[in-house]
Amino acid sequence: MDHKLRRIVDEDRRLVFLKLLGTQGDYSLPHFALRDALAQLGHSEPLDKIKVDAAWLEEQDLVTVTHPAPDLEVYKLTPRGRDVSKGMSVVPGVKRPEPGLDDF
Repeated sequence: MDHKLRRIVDEDRRLVFLKLLGTQGDYSLPHFALRDALAQLGHSEPLDKIKVDAAWLEEQDLVTVTHPAPDLEVYKLTPRGRDVSKGMSVVPGVKRPEPGLDDF
């Protein structure tokens, strides 16, 4: 995959990551559930890639990452992450949602 296409896919996957967290009552999901949900929406990636995205999103203050057990990561949407997922704020590296197209 060329560099430009990889950037587009990465930005879209990060938006979907945030939007999936936003669908949960407590705005959080464990890493394995998020991986499976992303795959259902066209972003099949290995767990390592999901963890890299989570770390990057945490650096941007869009999610928090906790480790309630040794082999478990839980991702939680921050208020800033919710704003980005709704298109109210823009963060380079995360696709901006398109009205009516990125809702689920």
